[in-house]
Amino acid sequence: MKNKWYTMIDYFMVLIVLTLVTLGILFIYSSSVNSDGISVTNEYIKQIIWASIGFVFMIFITFYDYRRTESLTVYLYIALIFLLVYTRIFGRYVNGAKSWIGIGEFGVQPSEFGKIFFMLFLARYLDISENKNPLKRFITATVILLIPMGLILIQPDLGTSSVYIPIFLVMCFIAGVSLRYIMYMVLFGMLTIIFAILPVWNSEITSNPVPAINILTNMKLRLILISSVLVITLLGIVIRRYFKGPNYIFWITYFSSIITLALIFSLAFGKVLKDYQIKRLIIFMNPNVDPLGAGWNIIQSMVAIGAGGIRGQGYLAGTQSHYRFLPQQSTDFIFSILSEEFGFFGGCLVFALYFVILLKILFIIRKCSNRYGCYICSGILGMFTFHFIVNVGMVMGMMPITGIPLLFLSYGGSSLLTAMSCIGFVMSVNCRKNELK
Repeated sequence: MKNKWYTMIDYFMVLIVLTLVTLGILFIYSSSVNSDGISVTNEYIKQIIWASIGFVFMIFITFYDYRRTESLTVYLYIALIFLLVYTRIFGRYVNGAKSWIGIGEFGVQPSEFGKIFFMLFLARYLDISENKNPLKRFITATVILLIPMGLILIQPDLGTSSVYIPIFLVMCFIAGVSLRYIMYMVLFGMLTIIFAILPVWNSEITSNPVPAINILTNMKLRLILISSVLVITLLGIVIRRYFKGPNYIFWITYFSSIITLALIFSLAFGKVLKDYQIKRLIIFMNPNVDPLGAGWNIIQSMVAIGAGGIRGQGYLAGTQSHYRFLPQQSTDFIFSILSEEFGFFGGCLVFALYFVILLKILFIIRKCSNRYGCYICSGILGMFTFHFIVNVGMVMGMMPITGIPLLFLSYGGSSLLTAMSCIGFVMSVNCRKNELK
């Protein structure tokens, strides 16, 4: 028996989303007001327009049976690859990344919408490959991840490309992929980043440089290290395959292969991002090293949050934003303005609203009978969680500044439409969660 249209909408979820979007519009307007009380941009008007379009998307996707997208996922994935290649060649630069396409003031960011296309295709693959060889299944899924992620990374847009990783990991976990494979990917990614940033941290951030880190800056020494770890990996593979060596040989091979790949890929990471760009990412470790340069954003953000206190300074009464101390204040640092004007209570409200959304998605994942729908929701859960943790951690000076927006609140049509469309998919899955086909 089909659901009646008015029972398909999760009104509580819609209320939470609209509350967050409304807060976002209020503080995008606040960010546009200067010290004379005059609004100097029309970003809040554009956000209202995007929010209205996003609401239509959300409701339409809710009514549309998500299972009909299964046959389209291959075409959507191919379209994503085409758009990313097109963007890399013909796109325009915004904030140092060639990641936008459009005409005049109208522009979209394909990598944002691409998250949905990627999730749908990966969900379909994980569904149909459940009984395949676990290792081959994971390798294929990883290739599905690396193609769009690599194209986004060379724009270069490290922030958006990094969002694809938690989407991938959460979906693989829910799909029953071995934790051994998932941890391999996590450790590989973490070590790659660490090996890439250590030289810059050693020379630019820390007050006590570590001489041993110079091995990562000397190409000959790095090649010797890579060769040594590679030999250990190959020996381990041979022993395990032909001589059935003890179990600890497997783990030696496991970790040595991670280190080998991380050392190699960290070189490519360093080629994509220059030293000054890496410094911007890790300046949060000690922003006072460059307080008027790379550390300025973090310092001003923490000042704004601290100035808000418990109750805040009052709406439109914040000083950091209205005196233009805070850069990118309508996008990356929207939470800073909210915290300055609404204080600790305002921040807790945003935390609570996000927590309810994540909790409801988790509940839907647990109750969903259709694997395809379950995997879609798990990808959305990973995306929302990552965006929230990284953005809030960033403005509090606890995480790198990567340009990841706070979904529903930050200014930006592409991210808002993507987030509201994802909520549409969640509600579409929810109202059909007991239907297998």
